[in-house]
Amino acid sequence: MPDEQEHTDAELEMVADEEAAAADPKAKLAKLRDALKQAEAEKREYLDGWQRARADLANYKKDEARRQEEFARFALGDVIADVVQVLDSFDLALRHDMPPDVEKGIVLIRSQLEDALRRRGLEVIHAKGTMFDPAIHESVGEIESDAPEGTVVEELQKGYRLAGKVIRPARVKIARSSSSSSV
Repeated sequence: MPDEQEHTDAELEMVADEEAAAADPKAKLAKLRDALKQAEAEKREYLDGWQRARADLANYKKDEARRQEEFARFALGDVIADVVQVLDSFDLALRHDMPPDVEKGIVLIRSQLEDALRRRGLEVIHAKGTMFDPAIHESVGEIESDAPEGTVVEELQKGYRLAGKVIRPARVKIARSSSSSSV
């Protein structure tokens, strides 16, 4: 057995440990500090990159949600602009004489339709008595009036806004002073 032990020891080869070979503990400590600094710098770089990517993803999600909302509002705007014409037809029908029961039914149906559109963001532009604003009114003429010049005195067709955007301006006639016609 002793021969076996010697044989095994002879086969083993000694490998020098670089750190063990460095007899100077200060050099060893400096090397470890450098490695730690490098690891911390990499950690900061990776963390910063991850935080930027996370912020970019959050911003992308917000932007995408805003784009989808804008698209839905745009698509809804087209549909509502078409339905507004149906409201005009109800208003036109109500100007004519009809049996009271029929008139009451038309008023109720128009009211239901208008309520449904209002819940989706449709607003009526109230024009009569306000100053003319080309952003929300379309002038189709002037009328002599005692009202201040530029005041809307007659509304020919209602205007509508959807989510703050004018989908149809109110068609109006505006006041002109009676003194300006004699000039």
